[in-house]
Amino acid sequence: MTVLYLAHTECDNTLHKSALEALTVAKALADDLGEDLAVGVIGGDIQAAADSVAGCGATFYGVAGADFAEGRYASDLAAAEAIAKAVNPDLVIAPATSRFSRALPGLAVRLGGRVDTHLSGFAAEDGKPVARRWFYRQRMEGTLTRDERPWIVTLDSGCAAAFSGAGTADVEAVSVDVSGVRTKVAGVECVSEDAQTIRPDAELLFVAGAGWTKKQADGATHVDEAEATIQAFLGGTKASLGSSKSLVDISGEGGAVISFLTHMHQVGQTGATPRHAKGLSTCCHGEEPHVVGWRFINERRAVNTDAGCGWAQGKCDVLYVGDAFAIMKKVNELL
Repeated sequence: MTVLYLAHTECDNTLHKSALEALTVAKALADDLGEDLAVGVIGGDIQAAADSVAGCGATFYGVAGADFAEGRYASDLAAAEAIAKAVNPDLVIAPATSRFSRALPGLAVRLGGRVDTHLSGFAAEDGKPVARRWFYRQRMEGTLTRDERPWIVTLDSGCAAAFSGAGTADVEAVSVDVSGVRTKVAGVECVSEDAQTIRPDAELLFVAGAGWTKKQADGATHVDEAEATIQAFLGGTKASLGSSKSLVDISGEGGAVISFLTHMHQVGQTGATPRHAKGLSTCCHGEEPHVVGWRFINERRAVNTDAGCGWAQGKCDVLYVGDAFAIMKKVNELL
């Protein structure tokens, strides 16, 4: 059995953190099974990326060139297929990036194998590979295995520590003919750091609740002030922004709405389950449906005018009892 790890470079010709995490899993699996590990790297210039993980002790294969610098389904699939045919692996492990989430299911079809995506773990148990995956909004974790080969899997970020071990990699170049690819990359537009409010790698998650759009002590709503306060905090801390379901649903109810919030920001039982080191919840009730989405946050803090709110009932480490407008204004001044 041979374990093939696949990765692609980022725009700066490095490997993303999620790719390094997937390599940790691939190396541990190969070691536990007592099998060979091969590494395949795809990108515009791959040597630096290969050198950064040369310490894994694998055999390296690479597809490089301008045609592979940006993600395209046809070119990524052709490159992955060429590497896979050069290695002839039984298992293929890759990070669940947008590029590979598109291309690798097609690789399973071309190789006559099976694919499982967005796994939370992949390890050896009783001498055979076993995959783990979250179900029901990450409230249950199931395990599965397959007899079909090659078995291709993609791993979500946060499933392992990032691999560290640089060196000098001897990369065997694999040629790929993409002359028939019709898709052309016209350019790349990157969102500005300030405009991007969903930041999975941020240390802090800031969650806004419906209280920001409710009537305040003066009997009026202050949505504009709420937007400015939240944006100032995000700009000063580069935190990731989350929202309660009640807040993102307000627009459908005809209520005042914070303009830059979408359902993509929703966290909780029916939203995302983030894994930031710290979390700060403001104007949220903090009852069980919302706290479910916070169970992987290491340090939880909340701001609420009610000392008996749901967050105070053993669900957060620190509760600031006070008006979120005033407290966050002071925090921004300190920042």
